[in-house]
Amino acid sequence: MNMKTHQLANDAPYSDNQRAWLGGFFAGLHSQLVQNSSNAQTARTIHILYGSQTGTAESVARDAVKVAKAHGLNPVIKSMDEIDADALTKMETLLIVTSTYGEGEMPDNAEILWSAVQADSMAKLENLQFAILSLGDTSYDLFCQAGIDWDNRLAELGATRLQTRVDCDVEFEELAEEWMHSVIPGLAGSDATTAIVSEDSDEKSQYNRKNPFPGKLLVNRLLTAENSSKETRHYEISIAGSGLSYEAGDALCVVPTNCPDLVAKIVKAIGCNGDEFEPVNGELQPLRDTLQNQFEIKSPSKELLQEIATRSGNQELNGLLLASDKEALNDYLWGRDTLDLLLQNPTAEFSAAEFVALLKPLQHRAYSISSSGKSNPETVHLTVASVRYDAFDRSHKGVCSTFLADLTEDTTEIRCFFTPNKVFRVPENNDLPIIMVGPGTGIAPFRAFLQERQIRGAKGKNWLFFGDRNAETDFIYRDELEIMGRSGLLNRLDLAFSRDQEEKIYVQDKMHEHGAELFEWLEQGGYFFVCGDAYRMAKDVDKALHNMIATHGNKSEQQAIDYVNHLKKDKRYVRDVY
Repeated sequence: MNMKTHQLANDAPYSDNQRAWLGGFFAGLHSQLVQNSSNAQTARTIHILYGSQTGTAESVARDAVKVAKAHGLNPVIKSMDEIDADALTKMETLLIVTSTYGEGEMPDNAEILWSAVQADSMAKLENLQFAILSLGDTSYDLFCQAGIDWDNRLAELGATRLQTRVDCDVEFEELAEEWMHSVIPGLAGSDATTAIVSEDSDEKSQYNRKNPFPGKLLVNRLLTAENSSKETRHYEISIAGSGLSYEAGDALCVVPTNCPDLVAKIVKAIGCNGDEFEPVNGELQPLRDTLQNQFEIKSPSKELLQEIATRSGNQELNGLLLASDKEALNDYLWGRDTLDLLLQNPTAEFSAAEFVALLKPLQHRAYSISSSGKSNPETVHLTVASVRYDAFDRSHKGVCSTFLADLTEDTTEIRCFFTPNKVFRVPENNDLPIIMVGPGTGIAPFRAFLQERQIRGAKGKNWLFFGDRNAETDFIYRDELEIMGRSGLLNRLDLAFSRDQEEKIYVQDKMHEHGAELFEWLEQGGYFFVCGDAYRMAKDVDKALHNMIATHGNKSEQQAIDYVNHLKKDKRYVRDVY
């Protein structure tokens, strides 16, 4: 009740009927408040944990929260790095949504909790019921491994499965929804027909993964020199009129089309002409159009690979598949694409229908955004390395990177949507320092961070570690960075160009060189961000960070690990790696 109503109720003269009506009104209001409080207290609590590297698993977990609330439950959602192992022992009902990262690894925000749960000293969880939704990609060997590991470990600790784990491929939406509506209603003692009302449906744009926005390309500019060994480009895409918005640290997902030349060569390789009509999504479409717009034709699916091996009788390939030697198979496939396999195994024959049935849907590619949404509300900038290489007597191209570079014009629709990354963010406190490590195209989100800090008028110090092959040809955004340095926005810029001297120098070497000052920035409350290659650079940078903290913080190996884990828990050590 606001103050004006309160004053009227106490000061104005009322008739007996008015007093009676007001008495009834306030009695009813009090009764409803008591009932609401009682319902909140008696609603069954369920815990929802997510392990998320780029934000997808978190988004699915938040959808599960909405479903749970609609069924009268009391959901408590947490990132896996927001609780400790002891908290699991106090839970009765747990839903886990997790992605798998890298080579079958846990997402960054799940590592600490997972390490604790794996320990021999971990308490039994015999009072816990759980269900797991695992997100992954079948093109990777260890498909949904993080979810599998959680499922097995919780069962080992005595917890009871509410239902069998559900593993989702890249097209996860339908399975995820089925999982929610299979698990959650039973926890509430209700059926699955309860209406689900999105709490923020009015705030969401109509454009998303299932309905990408048709953006327009405004800028396609070469960043590297003409004589560089790499080709890195800067793109600006208009999102005007879309209702879409983004934050520095988010990703833009681009839905490409396949190269027409590759399509034509594959059509020829399977002995077709491209005019054959095949049913796709309930419609008959020409094979040529289907391969260009609907399916992944560069990287072979596991099913296609197996069929090529079987139908061709290729002893080497069959032997690798039978031996389940993943490393040897990866070595064999390195540089090969679907067309290579078809050309090298011409006795493997397919009809158009058989071939299409063995393909996976064409997927979007996610790129770290290199602009701030506050300074560029109607455009989004990308920094993309074009993938081009020669192998097996032909030229090869990356699907999306060369779609952007070669196949887009002013009138081309660039179908796109945003993926938020709520952890990979400029700190809210504008006075805190940030350290950014982003060699190559890993500089993308940090260009956005610096724009964001500038538009906020942030006083916190900014330090960027950047590097690539050669300074003369590969120092992308050099002019911008130098301007930022002169203006005082970029306080430190340390460069590592690996091939400009006999002994290669990388960003982690520069970290070691300036370790004392870097540790001092961390002690001042600084944030440490990394973006780029997950398999080498990010691991080397992580090792360097631990060593630097041990050396300049005068800490033991375990104390340095604890220090880094504390940074992770506080969201002060965050990675956007791929």
